[in-house]
Amino acid sequence: MIIAIDGPSGAGKSTLGKMLAKRLGLLYIDTGAMYRAVAWAVLDAGASVDDPDKVTEIAHASKIDLHGEPEDLHVSINGRDVSDLIRTREIGVAASIISAISDVRRILVARQQELGRSGKGCVLDGRDIGTVVFPDADVKFFLTAAAEARAERRFKEDVLRGIDTTYDTTLVEIRQRDERDSTRDDSPLKIAEDAIEVDTSDLELEEVLAVLLSKIPSK
Repeated sequence: MIIAIDGPSGAGKSTLGKMLAKRLGLLYIDTGAMYRAVAWAVLDAGASVDDPDKVTEIAHASKIDLHGEPEDLHVSINGRDVSDLIRTREIGVAASIISAISDVRRILVARQQELGRSGKGCVLDGRDIGTVVFPDADVKFFLTAAAEARAERRFKEDVLRGIDTTYDTTLVEIRQRDERDSTRDDSPLKIAEDAIEVDTSDLELEEVLAVLLSKIPSK
């Protein structure tokens, strides 16, 4: 079984993807972490995220591994564990920029498809899983929420991580990310025709999980 979860930044895709994968005993693939890992490698090499050729070169040469349980997923690039290093605001912004580079997307989409087909089934979350990576996924969800609700969640997560930021700054970044994701030429964020849309604005995580689980048997 392949379950695709798409949606904008802060809609709860990663958290719910992990919860769903654990509940169903499936592999969890955090595609956003893969873009973050490449973004980290680009910055670590002293390169610019605005140099498409260099970014593509680094992406092509990078070996990205995801391992561990869904709730404790580890991300490694070229043998180095970068699980914590890729969770900064700087890396998040850089990942958003490089994700618009077509060649980078092709490289990572191929890797995501390889991972998804390698086991007994998986849950993938991202922005183009149900439309590009696995358009034939068994179940497709599209999670959404008001920008303000998503910003509030991301702000609280950043505070817990010790990141110095404000709610207003987070809201601006969320809206900028939405604009980049929905207007890029290659694989823009959009709802697959057969996706089940779930608005998470006023729901707790367990409530959203219950909704997702209730939709899977019929599919």
